[in-house]
Amino acid sequence: MENAIRNAVIKFEQEFMGRGPDEVRAFIVRDLVVVRLKGVLTPAERQLAKTVEGIDMVKRLRQNLIAQGRDKLCEQVSEITGAKTLALFTDIDVQLSERVFVFTLDREIQSGSQ
Repeated sequence: MENAIRNAVIKFEQEFMGRGPDEVRAFIVRDLVVVRLKGVLTPAERQLAKTVEGIDMVKRLRQNLIAQGRDKLCEQVSEITGAKTLALFTDIDVQLSERVFVFTLDREIQSGSQ
């Protein structure tokens, strides 16, 4: 299940954000799905991230993009887990080029891949 979520997030990032991350790890912890993505920035975003204003711009852009794709991503996690996705929380560290997704589910999940 964790691997299926990992693959869904990679595909989402490639199709929706235009580029896949360098590394993705997914974990199911009771009623949470936590996904950590490394190497998420495009070369242009890395250039922007060299200034304080650029860091803020990249964060805002990424937040706006995920807001547009949120429903699709939550639906995919629900299909994989069989549980309703209640919320999606995300943040990005532009300087580290890392992003974290945390999905909250309506019930605890047993992962077959742990």
